[in-house]
Amino acid sequence: MSDPHPGRSREPHAAEKRSLLRKLVEFVNPGPDSTDELISTLADAENRELIAPESRMMLEGVIRMADLTAGDVMVAAPRMDLLNIDAPYDEVLHTVIATAHSRFPVYEGSRENVIGILMAKDLLKLQRAPELNLRTLLRPAVFVPESKGLNELLRDFRSNRNHLAIVIDEFGNTAGLITIEDVLEEIVGEIEDEFDEKDGESGVYTLADGSQRVAGDASIEAVNRVFGAQLPEAEFDTIGGLVAHELGHVPRRGESTRVGALLFTVMLTRGGAVRWFKVTRAPDETVDDDATG
Repeated sequence: MSDPHPGRSREPHAAEKRSLLRKLVEFVNPGPDSTDELISTLADAENRELIAPESRMMLEGVIRMADLTAGDVMVAAPRMDLLNIDAPYDEVLHTVIATAHSRFPVYEGSRENVIGILMAKDLLKLQRAPELNLRTLLRPAVFVPESKGLNELLRDFRSNRNHLAIVIDEFGNTAGLITIEDVLEEIVGEIEDEFDEKDGESGVYTLADGSQRVAGDASIEAVNRVFGAQLPEAEFDTIGGLVAHELGHVPRRGESTRVGALLFTVMLTRGGAVRWFKVTRAPDETVDDDATG
């Protein structure tokens, strides 16, 4: 009697042939044995136009992220923007507007004692229901150790629907904070937001409190035009370069300095460069704008 499924008898033989062929290919052209070799292979694939440059960068980011921890990417504690649970509502609102974050750690007593996370949008509830207080709006804070791997942290962010975590050191002290954006930027590069400079725009935006939010790579010419100032344009291409020169070091988050008649406060840094300044006119308007020239 003939086999009703004659093709089945050939399956093991075909699978064995495929396995043998795969082994032969791997013997002749073995795959990468290290992360560096794998990254080099991706670069070679890009050069041969097998993958696009953007794809290579993201794949490389995924590979490198496996060796990074929360402590490598976090915003250090001294540079964290926090809210005091006992601060007046107007002070809280001013901080939220000035820093333009969507989430804020809230502390009670000392900055080490983080008691929850405030969503900036939740402040609108106080307008509709004045009987509420800041404490009722807080959401639970998530704490992670500095040693937590970014791969695992990203998985937790996605599963728990949290976008911010407080990073603690081995002694249980607050070391910093990390957001899902910080993790994703290790893969895809810097994520632009609605304030980021677009082609043809100056990189200078007016905030709700009347101050200006200025991109670190905005041209000095644009800043001079907006503020009617006369900051020197000859030696530097960007306002970030000029401010760094005036400070004498790489600006740090929260640091302020006066250049001419303008006061520059660092709002956000990325990769050793200032991403955003908050700029206001210095209190003493009698100073000549040419003072720095």
